[in-house]
Amino acid sequence: MMTGSVLLTLSGVNAYYGQLHVLKGVSLHVNEREIVALLGANGAGKTTTLRTICALLKPATGRITFAGKDIVGMRPEAVVRLGITQVPEGRQLFGPLSVRDNLLLGAYTRLCAGRKAEVLEDIERIFELFPILGERAGQRSGSLSGGEQQMLAIGRALMARPRLLILDEPCLGLAPLVARQIIHTISQLRSQGTTILLVEQNARAALSIADRGYVMETGKVVLEGSAEELLRNREVRRAYLGKDYEEV
Repeated sequence: MMTGSVLLTLSGVNAYYGQLHVLKGVSLHVNEREIVALLGANGAGKTTTLRTICALLKPATGRITFAGKDIVGMRPEAVVRLGITQVPEGRQLFGPLSVRDNLLLGAYTRLCAGRKAEVLEDIERIFELFPILGERAGQRSGSLSGGEQQMLAIGRALMARPRLLILDEPCLGLAPLVARQIIHTISQLRSQGTTILLVEQNARAALSIADRGYVMETGKVVLEGSAEELLRNREVRRAYLGKDYEEV
């Protein structure tokens, strides 16, 4: 896959929750049209990194640029308008609302701008990507299966037409077959031109579709490389890929 210029850059980012130092000089970058995996154990700082990118947590020091623009200090909705959307861990759908209404909420910035016709076209594109959502369009999202809810969460994020799609644990709690379908869809989105930053506990699945990856421990980036390099790395195999990868 050919990748383009640098789209997102974090340089020496430090962030705190109160007095707790949670990100410690984090630096990474994501190029256009690539998938970058962010790996690490629970509590390593992965989700906090995503929250900081999306302006849900303001860094104490460091720089975050997107498409050459400094985004530190922006409001979250401004970051969305700029082209960054996130599928959060746990999906966070509006359970009482229908599938269609959840998708419409994903396009609220464009609806506010009076672009209803193109929003309705995008809903049909989401139904082409996830046909089951088209079949369930009028159904309450809270009544969907876990896999269907994850598809809806991804579809809702895509309704903002992001330049960068951030996914936080998209396979969490899903059956293996459904998880494989989600991973395949993520790869398909990249082939259609979407840039993706992926946090996923299933490191093997993430690295199977990623171009590059970073490994975090206790708020720091401790390792980076191509997906192939990380798959061959003994420490990565030991910590994240299981015993069957020990003797690769």
